[in-house]
Amino acid sequence: MRPIVKDILAVLAGFIIGSLVNMGIIMISGNIIPPPNGADVTTMEGLKASIHLFEPKHFIFPFLAHALGTFTGAFLAAKFAVTHKMRFAMIIGVLFLIGGIANILMLPSPTWYTILDLVGAYIPMAYLGGILALKK
Repeated sequence: MRPIVKDILAVLAGFIIGSLVNMGIIMISGNIIPPPNGADVTTMEGLKASIHLFEPKHFIFPFLAHALGTFTGAFLAAKFAVTHKMRFAMIIGVLFLIGGIANILMLPSPTWYTILDLVGAYIPMAYLGGILALKK
């Protein structure tokens, strides 16, 4: 198999598995830190209407989902890529950052969380995942 095909497959696998990690953490988060009373978290409209009820503790798992999903995807992309390993890890970071920006535009969040999420969960975690994948 040609290196470019392996690299593309590495990025696709990293993106898919990173997304699964992200979604898995989001799905279990309500069982660990229950949503506020009266909050409808089953729909985007319900979340928008009840976001004012959320406390800082309710943002822990969304941040972890974004950070660990990005980290996992970047690590896998860098681990399985044949060439330009760090570049492919950072591509995963940029893809997840775009998803994070889209999420913030669709679902308003407190300013502190928006800054923390966009600055800390994507590019730094992709870089860390890439660095760890490069270590032998």
